[in-house]
Amino acid sequence: MAERKEEFESIRQIYTVCVLHFIDGMKQSDIATTLNLSTSKVNRLITQGRKLGMVKIAIESPFQGLVNLEKRLVEKAGLSSAVVAPTVSGSPDTTLSQVGRAAANQLLETLRDGDVIAITGGKAVSAVMENLAPERSFDVTVVPLTGGVQGKYYTDVNHLASRLAERLGGKSMLVHAPLFAESREQRDMLMQMGSVKEVFDLARKASVALTGIGSILAPGSSYYDLHPMPNPDRQFLVKSGVRGEFLAHLIREDGTVGDYPLNSRLVALEPGDLSSCRHKIGVAAGPEKVLPIRAVLNGRFLDSLVVDEETAGAVIEAMENLQNVA
Repeated sequence: MAERKEEFESIRQIYTVCVLHFIDGMKQSDIATTLNLSTSKVNRLITQGRKLGMVKIAIESPFQGLVNLEKRLVEKAGLSSAVVAPTVSGSPDTTLSQVGRAAANQLLETLRDGDVIAITGGKAVSAVMENLAPERSFDVTVVPLTGGVQGKYYTDVNHLASRLAERLGGKSMLVHAPLFAESREQRDMLMQMGSVKEVFDLARKASVALTGIGSILAPGSSYYDLHPMPNPDRQFLVKSGVRGEFLAHLIREDGTVGDYPLNSRLVALEPGDLSSCRHKIGVAAGPEKVLPIRAVLNGRFLDSLVVDEETAGAVIEAMENLQNVA
């Protein structure tokens, strides 16, 4: 009986010390003074409490809903990581900026000196660049994944590559070729030009690929800013099975490249060429990106996705509905 009483008193003392330290936030020296113990004794009691399993620490985010969406995206899509930013209701530009900031932070966490960063054009990649705030310079090289379309700042991938390199303190190598060649033969010739081939060979082995994910239905879709035809038939594309754009290629629901004539004229890497990249980050925001994101995820082209809250929820719901049907 005396032994049990002694054991109880010992456990009670451990419990008291742990509550004062972990719950009330008292310093070990203050606990020692309060309970008339030595600081070393308090330290030993806390250590014993840990070993006995009396201390369980749980860390929760004030944005726990976003964290839960990230976990579900990783689980459903087979990603290595996902980042979900808040959706700002009624303000798609602000939402895109939030997503851009989140992607910029992930990019900075990923980068190492000596890395090659390969990028696409697009509003999302532009948002990443605008929200980039590195605390030091990086010895990196930024290269395009596609040829360029001059005009709007976000369609000119060479402009974005130069700006990104400037912000990071690195250098850029540019592709001096249009995004769309006039024929497949001209495309093949351009892809074999020394300066173009050198950049694309670097892009294939890039440490980090940072890409947008394009819609073909939204009125303000960046894809149509790239398109050589003034009024492409959007409904025809949908009926032919196209669900989105990735690396300027039109892709189907399963992630395969669509049988669309312009795809064969693209001066760009193909989606499958990213397989050798160490880290592939896709960035997108808005309800119009749900189907394109699902197609890109089905193609297994990414290992990380940065997206806004409402879009993430819709992507997960669409994937779950598909699984239920199957």
